[in-house]
Amino acid sequence: MKNMKGKTVLVTGGGRDIGKACAIEFAKRGANVVLTYLSSAEEAKLAEAEVRSYGVEGLAIQADLTQQEEVDAVVNRAISQFGKIDSLIHVSGGLIDRVKINEMSDAHWIKVMDVNLTSLFRVTRACIPHIPTGGSIVTFSSQAGRDGGGAGAVAYATAKGAIMTFTRGLAKELGPDIRVNSVCPGMINTGFHDTFTNNEVRIKVAGATALKREGKAEEVAKLAAFLASDESSYMTGNCVDINAGLLFS
Repeated sequence: MKNMKGKTVLVTGGGRDIGKACAIEFAKRGANVVLTYLSSAEEAKLAEAEVRSYGVEGLAIQADLTQQEEVDAVVNRAISQFGKIDSLIHVSGGLIDRVKINEMSDAHWIKVMDVNLTSLFRVTRACIPHIPTGGSIVTFSSQAGRDGGGAGAVAYATAKGAIMTFTRGLAKELGPDIRVNSVCPGMINTGFHDTFTNNEVRIKVAGATALKREGKAEEVAKLAAFLASDESSYMTGNCVDINAGLLFS
């Protein structure tokens, strides 16, 4: 299916896990892909090579998206090479660490907000002038943004809840020219949970879903591609859950 042939897609956090799966899914659909990464250089280069294996252009750029000058450099390079950004897929984010509120420093709170929410604001602001009419933005929230997350995830859940509000407000502001939707993943088998969620909790959560398993990054990527493509042309301001029936909203 080449329903995005000739399009240019910017995937932030495209070096690993869900971001990498998104980059590859868009390449399969015929899009040229610019992906950013921060520390996963080796994986990002492999993702870039796999993107190109589908006969499209791939470009991996290292950037700290909490820094405006680095955001601008990414966007300028993408425009220099491709002339436009048809879709922004902002996957970048992270829990950083599990810290309960009574133990949380100002620095931790600010860092979580910067990595998840402020980076989205800065990348979106930089991209909007280069997104043509009919283009799209897909943000990434989380089930944590709906249910408050697990222990020590208050800051992360707050940021992800704010991303849903950002998505809805931006959809109103940019319509009818640009559509904006959000993906809200539940328990997905990624490095995120390898780092922050113990196996006992993962087994319990997967068992509580209607499908009795964790999700795959590739399944999330297919949803992101649908929301970015013309297949979802009458959808904007939606925050779409993908959690195997663990949480209905």
